Amino acid sequence: MASLHPRDRYKLLSASVVPRPIAFVTSVGEDGSVNAAPFSFFNVFSPDPPIVVLGVQKRFDGGVKDTSRNIAATGVFVVNLVDEDLVKAVNIAAIDFPPGHSEITAAGLTLVDGVDIAVPRVAEAPFSLECRRVASLVLGPRGELIVGEVVRFHAREGLVDPARMYVDERAYRPVGRMGATTYARQRDCFAMRIDSVEEWFAGQGESANGSGEAPGVQTGTDGTSG
Repeated sequence: MASLHPRDRYKLLSASVVPRPIAFVTSVGEDGSVNAAPFSFFNVFSPDPPIVVLGVQKRFDGGVKDTSRNIAATGVFVVNLVDEDLVKAVNIAAIDFPPGHSEITAAGLTLVDGVDIAVPRVAEAPFSLECRRVASLVLGPRGELIVGEVVRFHAREGLVDPARMYVDERAYRPVGRMGATTYARQRDCFAMRIDSVEEWFAGQGESANGSGEAPGVQTGTDGTSG
């Protein structure tokens, strides 16, 4: 990998580690302006404490992106997750607009004030995570890893069962980032339960202790169980 140009590394990694969730990040500049930008080098890291990680690269000309600059100045940001209804607007917000031109306005989106932080969330997002930065790690000449603690979780009505905290996956319809300009709908899902070790050995005709007997069953010398 060290011998490859950064653009080629990006092509390989971004097209092989897929699909990736999309963080549509809103942040506020020191002048009070709201910036919105999508990032797919993103994921949840831990539930306790509730941590998300965001990878932000510098521009190819070496300039610092507004998201990095704003989070460094304020220490707070919102991760708005992206579904099928939101993805086209997010693609518009990804355009490199000139300073002073609002991505939110161009994309026709609506902002709602944050509750625990002074950064607005996107009303149209299925889920929004208000975050406080807890760490920032500079990786190489272009990369920054921002670690945020989720201090408030917003969900669109009907997406979460409040009694069990289950997300309705069919109603959610998230979109994942693939390589280049390709995205994926998450509609063709399937479930797999993990067997216990006893179930796995039983399926092989063996037991967990290697005796050929079902776990917890002893066989007498006369062939009877006892």
